[in-house]
Amino acid sequence: MEENKHFDKKSLRFINGRNTDWDELAKDCVCFANALGGSILIGIEKDADIPPVGQLILDKNLPDKIVRAINNRTYNVAVSAYIKTASNNAEFIELEVKRNTKTIASTTDGRYYIRDSDDCKPIPPDEMSRLAADRDAYFWEVQTTKRVPESNYDKSKLDSFLSDIRSSSRVSNFIKEKSVDEILDHYFFVKDKFLTNLGILWIGNRSDRAGLLFAPAIQVIRYNERDEKIWKLTLDDYSYNPKELIEIVLAKVPDWQDTIEISDGLFRKTFPYYPIDVIRELVVNALVHRPYTTRGDIYINLYHDRLEIHNPGLLPYGVTPSNILTKSVRRNEQLSRVFYDLILMEKEGSGYDLIYELLLGSGKLLPLVTQGDDRVVVTIPKQFISKEIVKIMDRANQEYQLKQKEIITLGLIAQHTSLSAVELSKLLNQNDSKGLTPWLGRLPNIKLVLTKGIKKATEYYINPDFYRKINYKGKTDLKIIEPHRLQELIYQDVNKYPGSAISEIHLRIGIEIPIRKVKNELDKLIADDKVISKGVKRWTRYSINKNT
Repeated sequence: MEENKHFDKKSLRFINGRNTDWDELAKDCVCFANALGGSILIGIEKDADIPPVGQLILDKNLPDKIVRAINNRTYNVAVSAYIKTASNNAEFIELEVKRNTKTIASTTDGRYYIRDSDDCKPIPPDEMSRLAADRDAYFWEVQTTKRVPESNYDKSKLDSFLSDIRSSSRVSNFIKEKSVDEILDHYFFVKDKFLTNLGILWIGNRSDRAGLLFAPAIQVIRYNERDEKIWKLTLDDYSYNPKELIEIVLAKVPDWQDTIEISDGLFRKTFPYYPIDVIRELVVNALVHRPYTTRGDIYINLYHDRLEIHNPGLLPYGVTPSNILTKSVRRNEQLSRVFYDLILMEKEGSGYDLIYELLLGSGKLLPLVTQGDDRVVVTIPKQFISKEIVKIMDRANQEYQLKQKEIITLGLIAQHTSLSAVELSKLLNQNDSKGLTPWLGRLPNIKLVLTKGIKKATEYYINPDFYRKINYKGKTDLKIIEPHRLQELIYQDVNKYPGSAISEIHLRIGIEIPIRKVKNELDKLIADDKVISKGVKRWTRYSINKNT
């Protein structure tokens, strides 16, 4: 039972009379309140799952003392504490922190924190407004401010929703067997005899949906090479719920049928420029994760060389364009649950792992995610990197039935010829090379990916035998050249062009070779007295040592 974003553990020694660090505990409570809520288990060691045998809470008033101490040191934090008994009959205290959905919690000295994975991090001043906006978004789903009676629903939409729920493989029989009213209550479509905003959005009448603050609307626009509009699909009359919007976008945009043929021996295979599952996932993300307290339509812009999806609002707090693959934050929690239960999204979370898998698995570049002042834009290039990369990924997946993370990792390595552990860690948003193990999966064991070097200097590249096996006809480069060959290449270049800067040497021998490699081999040549250097930093110049 490891610590995560939902709970933390502390030794009972933490509660040490007058020496107790109440400020630290208050900070932890603020972190949970500003995130998803959670529990702090006092009396369980960091490396244990249960409290020590024989541990008892002698002071039965300790839970009340803890609650008072937290209340005196925080604002907008709701906590409760109880003495619990573990399976070994030892006792511990569970401090439960409620999630704060309306305001931002802080310590009484004006400090703001938020729980991120298993860590407690301060909230920078420039992110306060973003977090405050998310508070409103979290609460929007269950509000009944429109006061629409629960009986005022669209019958066809209700029937479709109930049919989908009762036929879904992700919904338990316990839920399926509930009455209509119980199902609507379970999914927070109804509250106090009124349809919630979520209920109006999904099963409400068109006029009530139009009356929502910012009901979703989608515009699909195709541009020619001069960026002139030549075709448009507008879904902004509030007739459709989120599921229907997705279905129409997927069915009525002919561009999703555009494909390219690639030969593979005697056969030819067809690959779509924009995989339909990628489009579905991007539209789902736009609908599920947008803040419904922000004005703006969802735009799907089709250019001759790319696809852009513009979604109003910013990314949820804690999610950035660089960590979007591994970071998952649900802004509209109940809407996300509906999408997941109806199998409209692959899994609870951002879905970008599926997008990465599909794009890299078909030889395409990663999506470019950018965040502006009021919107998030996802860009997908239309073209494939090369037909040879497509063949590599297709044959590897056929032969080895690769898992999702393996496809993503192999795709990244194939596109870059080789990647160092540091470079791959950065692309996969891992703190260090140890985090690469689950992403590499079986690739090293089945010898599809080979390595050289150790630790941070480890390099990953595709096995040349696999290239030969599939009759690879891509361009050969020097990116994974052996050190001794690179050293000789540098020596011959410096001999021919004495007094050269490293940038000049790098350009002549092969720009695809990482410059750090060139520098390493230059340093070795200098250490062996084969090359001398004059100047410092960017004015350093290299020549052959004539005295050897």
